[in-house]
Amino acid sequence: MQGSDSGPMTFWDHLDELRSVIIRVIVISALAAVAAFVMKDEMFGIVLAPRTSEFVTYRLMGVEPFSIHLMNTGLTEQFMMHLKTAMYFGVLVAAPYIIWQLFHFVSPALYEGERLYARVLCLSGYLMFMLGTLLNYFLIFPLTVKFLGTYQVSPDVANMLTLQSYMDTLMMMNLVMGVVFELPVVSWILGRMGLISRSVMRSMRRHAVVVIFIVAAVITPTTDAFTMFIVALPIWMLYELSILIVKD
Repeated sequence: MQGSDSGPMTFWDHLDELRSVIIRVIVISALAAVAAFVMKDEMFGIVLAPRTSEFVTYRLMGVEPFSIHLMNTGLTEQFMMHLKTAMYFGVLVAAPYIIWQLFHFVSPALYEGERLYARVLCLSGYLMFMLGTLLNYFLIFPLTVKFLGTYQVSPDVANMLTLQSYMDTLMMMNLVMGVVFELPVVSWILGRMGLISRSVMRSMRRHAVVVIFIVAAVITPTTDAFTMFIVALPIWMLYELSILIVKD
C-alpha cells in the first residue's frame, strides 16, 4: 500500500487506517439502527407479519385464517428485543457500506485482476445472502411458524409463545439461510483454488441431493414432504448453479 505522500505505508499507518474504517462502519451502522429503532411500528409490522394468515405467503397458498398471539414474560424483554431488532436491521441496511469500506481498505494490496474478482465476490456474496434471507422470510419461516405455532398435542393444551422465542427463531433462520445461499460463492472460491472441479461436483450430485434434503428437513421442522421439497428445491438449484460456475 502507498501512503498519502506516495511512500510505503508502515504498520502503524495500516492500523490507523483500519481504525478509521472501523469507526466509520460503527457510526453508519449505529445511525441505521437508530433510524430502525425510531421506526418501531414499521419495523415490527414487517417482522411480525408472518404470525397471521394475512401474510402474503399464506394468502397465495390459501391457508385457513389463523392468528398467533405472542406474549412477553420479562420486565425489560420488549425493550431489549426492540433494541436487538433495530441493531439487526441497522447492520443489514448498512451491510453494503460495510462491505465497500472493507474492500476499500484491502484493495490497494491487490493486483488489478484480483480487485475485479474481489468486487464480484463482495457483490455476489451480499446478494446471495440477501436472497437467502428473503426466501426464509417469505417462505421457510412462515411455514415453520404456521406449523409450530398452531401445533397442539391436545385441544386442552394452548400455545403460549413468547416474543423472544419468535424473534430468536426468525433471526437464526435468516442467518442459516443466508449462509446456505453462499454455496455458489464458496464453490467458486474453492474452484479458483483448485480444490473442487465441475466433474467432481457432478459425480457427487447424488450424495449432495441426499445431504440437501437432510438439511431441508432440519431447517423446516414440518412433517409433510411437500414443505420439505419446497425448502430443498432452491438449495438444489444453488448446487446446480455452483456446478455451472466452477471450472473443470
